Amino acid sequence: MREVRLGVLVSGTGTILEAMLEAGLVVTVVAADRPCRGLDVARDAGVATVLVDRAHFGGFTSAFDRDAYSAALARELVARHVDLVAMAGFGTVLTSALHEAYPGRVLNTHPSLLPAFKGWHAVSQALAAGVSETGCTVHVATEALDDGPILAQRRVTVAPDDDVSSLHERIKAVERDLYPRVVARVMASLAQGREPSAGRGEEEE
Repeated sequence: MREVRLGVLVSGTGTILEAMLEAGLVVTVVAADRPCRGLDVARDAGVATVLVDRAHFGGFTSAFDRDAYSAALARELVARHVDLVAMAGFGTVLTSALHEAYPGRVLNTHPSLLPAFKGWHAVSQALAAGVSETGCTVHVATEALDDGPILAQRRVTVAPDDDVSSLHERIKAVERDLYPRVVARVMASLAQGREPSAGRGEEEE
């Protein structure tokens, strides 16, 4: 089996990254789109870091050059011989420049049972819809937002007194368990020369 080099993309507190490291995943590099605690988590764990700051590409304005940013990030990952990319709370939507460099090898986690409730407000949308359950989905990311083959899902019951904060926190707890498991599974498949494949639905314990 060959070594599979994992790159993790972060934008915030790095709690998903922490879960990956605690699960024993070997991370080659952590990349961020802005200064954030996730970079500190990586450095404290002895993992290499790279900041590809959106501020140099137009920041968070209408002038943001998404294609140029995606290409720059892809170059950094390729230069470090990354084989698999895992978004972990990464706040920038990436274009074809990244996906062409890593076709079928960019993973993401989303706080809903996709294809339901795509987008940035999935938890509040689930509450507004009055559903009895939601959850999280690990999938292969594509250029389309919250799309791509589903690798695993896990359900979370919506309590009658839930608000966005309480429900999201329970989803995050499930996510921090499920996502590292799926990333490990994909890394094992790649090490054996097999590409990521769709899961059987809900991830088994």
